[in-house]
Amino acid sequence: MSGRMDFAGRTAVITGAASGIGAGLAGALSARGCHLALADINMAGLEAVRKSLPGEGRITLHAIDVSQPDAIAAFAKAVRDEHGGAHLLFNNAGVAVGGMFEEIAPEDFEWLFAINFWGVVRMTRAFLPLLREADAAHITNISSIFGVIAPAGQTAYSASKFGVRGFSDALRHELAGSPVGVTTVHPGGVATQIANSARVPAGASGEEIAARREQANRLLTMPPPQAAEIILKAVEKRKPRVLVGRDAKLAALFERLSPGGYWSLINRRAERI
Repeated sequence: MSGRMDFAGRTAVITGAASGIGAGLAGALSARGCHLALADINMAGLEAVRKSLPGEGRITLHAIDVSQPDAIAAFAKAVRDEHGGAHLLFNNAGVAVGGMFEEIAPEDFEWLFAINFWGVVRMTRAFLPLLREADAAHITNISSIFGVIAPAGQTAYSASKFGVRGFSDALRHELAGSPVGVTTVHPGGVATQIANSARVPAGASGEEIAARREQANRLLTMPPPQAAEIILKAVEKRKPRVLVGRDAKLAALFERLSPGGYWSLINRRAERI
């Protein structure tokens, strides 16, 4: 794998494309002349995204739950049938679960992993044969800054995103020398709906839920189209990793400076803001 990734005329597969970063990627790739296979559980959201796209490439919409292996297998077949193949895979779909580890129901922990981690693995397994047929192809896996640092209250989410990071890094090494590249993306506070749609502990009061969501949303400030542009510039250059946002870069710096004590550094900085 070498050289820059050209987007024009390529087919890009995007999960979680009905909103947030996924919708931002769809818009930016459409503007670059890509054909798109957009997937989400929210078909109405996908229809709205399609209406907003600036390009004239072929666009197909797919109602897919990435926690379901059979649905993923059918999706890969549909993309082959309708697009003839794929060049770019963006594993973007993700969910969150709020609360401390002892508050989180085991089934919620497993639900999150089925989407955030196993969805990425199964999508990659299903689409890699198509990507290998291309002259140049790329896999982009959306981890999180919580795949670099691990805050309290994020055991499920951080575990899944660290898993995506490890899977992606190992896969990149395995695919070295092939036409398929891999980029791991660690966004910071991007203004998506992930906090509002997060599952919460069964015993949490309405006031507690509202306070947690408000606190989380205060940190989600970067517009998704801006995040998408940063991601695509990294993919174009075949970068192995990209940190999205100044907050993500600072958090990663603190973790690198003090792997065992970065959380104290982050808390002290937060108190000064």
